[in-house]
Amino acid sequence: MSYLIAPQGYKPVLDLQQTELGIKQIKEFFQLNLSSELRLRRVTAPLFVLKGMGINDDLNGVERPVSFPIKDLGDAQAEVVHSLAKWKRLTLAEYGIEPGYGIYTDMNAIRADEELGNLHSLYVDQWDWERVITPADRNVEFLKEIVERIYAAIVRTEYMVYEMYPQIKPCLPQKVHFIHAEELRRLYPDMTPKERENAITHKHRAVFIIGIGCKLGDGKKHDGRAPDYDDYTTPGLNDLPGLNGDLVLWDDILQRGIELSSMGIRVDKAALLRQLALEGEERRLELYFHKRLVDGTLPLSIGGGIGQSRLCMFYLRKAHIGEIQASIWPDEMRRECREHGIYLI
Repeated sequence: MSYLIAPQGYKPVLDLQQTELGIKQIKEFFQLNLSSELRLRRVTAPLFVLKGMGINDDLNGVERPVSFPIKDLGDAQAEVVHSLAKWKRLTLAEYGIEPGYGIYTDMNAIRADEELGNLHSLYVDQWDWERVITPADRNVEFLKEIVERIYAAIVRTEYMVYEMYPQIKPCLPQKVHFIHAEELRRLYPDMTPKERENAITHKHRAVFIIGIGCKLGDGKKHDGRAPDYDDYTTPGLNDLPGLNGDLVLWDDILQRGIELSSMGIRVDKAALLRQLALEGEERRLELYFHKRLVDGTLPLSIGGGIGQSRLCMFYLRKAHIGEIQASIWPDEMRRECREHGIYLI
């Protein structure tokens, strides 16, 4: 089911040529700042991985990966990646990266089960990053420090866009607001999780919601998270569970919060066993990635993804992600977009 928000009176600030130049400059500038802030080196990433290795991201556990047989491997199945959450940790081990340093890459994925709309496309492009940490770093204060570093790069990039296009005024606050998903639920008990996100982000404009994937006081999760990469059960903020979260910015064009990054401190052996048991997924322990983690041959890490098209969409004041990237959209959505001045690539 596709869904479209058509802002009343929307008119693009930039034409197609200005938009393409803006996309190029944003991507080049931001990744250099991200690399500098977190001490990351760029690596080359796969578009697909072998099925049955436990390397592909399971997202919420229901999304179907695009797959195909490989002739020269006896028709073994390959899967187009959903994200590189687990592959990056294997790569940190292979490269022998020291604590305090890490990697980043351009991740391109296909998510065939996405509900298409202003923010969701079949095609996903993001900066995937991962950094080695020590046992002493596995706490919420370190998580917040990393979020603040990423947010600093986001604010600097916003000013670069303003220098290029003075008609696009900066709107981000200097500081990001932190709140745990359980605190957010108590603050807005009669709202849905998405409504809570919008309410808190409208108030603070830049919010990091901690504890994505853990069950809250009402027995429900704020949002789903695969149980084998982010640690969402270890006590974190004020003894509430969760060493992960989502970075959400307020978008004046769509009048809603948009999630730009999902990230967190990754599971150690204890958290992996605990979270797989909670989800009834102990069978994953037979997979290659999970065996490596249990055997202690993978480093402790923190990591996440930052949406490239969404970030460009936010900076360039676009109403639809299809104004930034080329993808496939329902004919009805393309027609409705044209009627409202939204021109999809």
